[in-house]
Amino acid sequence: MAQIYLEKINKIYDNGFQAVFDLNINDREFLVIVGPSGCGKSTMLRIIAGLEVITKGKMFIDGELVNNKTPKQRGIAMIFQSYALYPHLNVYENMAFGLTLEGYDEDFIEKRVKETALVLGLSDYLDRKPRELSGGQCQRVAVGRAIIRYPKVFLMDEPLSNLDAKQRTTMRSEIIEIHRKTNATTIYVTHDQVEAMTMADRIVVMKDGYIQQVGTPHELYFHPANRFVAGFIGDPPMNFLPCSLSNGTAFIKGCELSFDFKKLFPDIASRYNKQDIILGFRPEAITTCGDKDVPNSLILAAQTELTELLGDNANVYAYMGNNRIILRVSPYNIPPINCNCNFAIPYTSLYVFDAQTNMTINS
Repeated sequence: MAQIYLEKINKIYDNGFQAVFDLNINDREFLVIVGPSGCGKSTMLRIIAGLEVITKGKMFIDGELVNNKTPKQRGIAMIFQSYALYPHLNVYENMAFGLTLEGYDEDFIEKRVKETALVLGLSDYLDRKPRELSGGQCQRVAVGRAIIRYPKVFLMDEPLSNLDAKQRTTMRSEIIEIHRKTNATTIYVTHDQVEAMTMADRIVVMKDGYIQQVGTPHELYFHPANRFVAGFIGDPPMNFLPCSLSNGTAFIKGCELSFDFKKLFPDIASRYNKQDIILGFRPEAITTCGDKDVPNSLILAAQTELTELLGDNANVYAYMGNNRIILRVSPYNIPPINCNCNFAIPYTSLYVFDAQTNMTINS
């Protein structure tokens, strides 16, 4: 298949936006690029596809320099957000289109189309036009048109964004299964961190044209490199409390709460004395505790504002002074609105960030 190496890639646009990449993508890997709109993830995909000219740097596929190679010469297939199916052609003709252009004989094309349709569950729809298909079926046709040519690399640019929630869930598992069957290196762009967490072998988190962290879903969730990654990965996002340290005590800004920081992080307390830090914790890491003391946990209090029942859990929106936080609790133990709620955070579930650099200190 294909290993891809982006060596000190630099892309500068006329409007001044700059994207910088240095990344090694493993053979047969399912790599997801994630980040907010305008972060540079589609730019990276288009550079790999050969649709963008590299300002500086080198790109290699299987050790071969491909800076000046066309998309066709790179052995890459791209699947777009809009499906890009030909409305006047049926499913068979849409899937066969690329092979027809390349001059393959009809017997070979028929064999490949039927094999691919079987893999994608499209065998009964080959005579239908795109307008007669559901969104999920159109997406499978677009995937089929890509994999029918045995490409080295699949590039997918937000392919599920036009589907409803149920279809997205179904198509996520189908795309992963297709990846396992084809063994092609797959690079998948999305703004949806749930897609990234459920599909990826590794995730690239981007912001403002720069890679923030590369790692497995487990690494990014439990060991975020900085505050941005910590807040982007996870749903609901991580809570952040700005604190000032003084002689081992942490004073939470915007409220009257303080706690013994030195007891939890003695090394950080000494290094950051008289400085600001940011304390982070995930909504699902807490337990409501009433007046009970919970061993090896930090006990904090917040004023509840709003609750959301989600079935197997509930979100509680609350305030700690001026700081708005989210707590995820049991649906059988939802605190009342406008009440004081005590909650416990295990020491092992606390994150500390440098207030100046936003880098993680204790992960």
